[in-house]
Amino acid sequence: MTSPHSPSSPSVPSDPSDPAERRPVVIVGAGPAGLTVGALLRAASVDCVVLETESRQFVETRPRAGVIEEWAVRELDRRGLAANLLEHAQAHTECEFRFGGERYRFPYTRLTDQHHYFYPQPLLVTDLVREYTEVRGGDIRFGVRDVRLHDLDSDRPSVSYLCPRTDQRRWIHCAFVAGCDGARGVTRDALPPERVRIARHDYGIAWLALLAEAPPSCDCVVFGVHPRGFAGHMARSPEVTRYYLQCPPGDDPENWPHERVWTELRERLGAAGAPPLTEGRLIEKRVLDMHEYVVETPATGRLYLAGDAAHLTAPIAAKGLNLALHDAFLLGDALVAHLTRGDSTGLAGYTEASLRRVWDYQEFSRWLSDIYHGASSGDPYLAGTTLARLRRLFTQPAAALAFAEQYLGSAAAF
Repeated sequence: MTSPHSPSSPSVPSDPSDPAERRPVVIVGAGPAGLTVGALLRAASVDCVVLETESRQFVETRPRAGVIEEWAVRELDRRGLAANLLEHAQAHTECEFRFGGERYRFPYTRLTDQHHYFYPQPLLVTDLVREYTEVRGGDIRFGVRDVRLHDLDSDRPSVSYLCPRTDQRRWIHCAFVAGCDGARGVTRDALPPERVRIARHDYGIAWLALLAEAPPSCDCVVFGVHPRGFAGHMARSPEVTRYYLQCPPGDDPENWPHERVWTELRERLGAAGAPPLTEGRLIEKRVLDMHEYVVETPATGRLYLAGDAAHLTAPIAAKGLNLALHDAFLLGDALVAHLTRGDSTGLAGYTEASLRRVWDYQEFSRWLSDIYHGASSGDPYLAGTTLARLRRLFTQPAAALAFAEQYLGSAAAF
């Protein structure tokens, strides 16, 4: 089998009686990035098609975080994509750190006059699917198989896939391909190896991600910095709470039965004056190894990567969805400018503009990881410097403001 970018990959349909379609843009992946790019194209009357290997039900119910920064919501609203979000999202204005047996509230909205929105990603994806298809007339094909990219360096690239209904290979000729199919998709692998450089970082720790059928035990996000390991508490709904527990990389979720989970959560999130945790049935247990990567050449030929296909951020700082939206705004606007006005400035500057915010968020994620995990590192020096950093947040206004701006994403200009 030839590679997706091999010169021997055919660029015409194998069945001449079924000619290839032609679309200006093919978008691979129906996550937040791909759907946003598609919505921006359709708003400008640019034809496109979205290809997705999973079903519509899967992408609209896939469990993902939902912390959205205020700048991202403003951009969604400016493009007509935030009506449901603004009506139903929760506004988060504070977070709480627990360390040394004490509770410390961090009022980031008071410091910056900005806040986080919490809106579960499945709801955002559902909104975007509906807007793209039912309102803006976009074409999306779920359940496609064996997606391949061809002739990306030519002025006539194409994408082929197996149709789930006929099991026949379909071809679409296009001007551009937007690779928005995530960390495990095919578009990143289509980058020529001799042109791509991927920067990777492995934190050497993991988090046990838990969903509990239990009301939140605090009115804000809680970060527990503890010698036994990090713990996190995040409300998902009035009836469901997300918890995290630091654990060894590659750990088996089955090593964490109900009683062990709640014992560790009570220990790591315990603090003077804190209300007891409301326990409930655990409906999800997954181990997430903490690692990150950045594709430093997210564009080649007629292929442009966006979202997790171009960079992965661990959930340490809740930045992944926001970076995906940032890429989508940049790429969607750039494609519209090129295809409707012949202005290629945005496409030429896409890599630099995307990576500026990507690296800013990556740096903050690493800094925050040191805060979360230093106390449990087993190194007395790192434990001491971790506590010094934490205390600084609550005693030095300049340090508090700098942290708040990074936490909210307001330090990086759009």
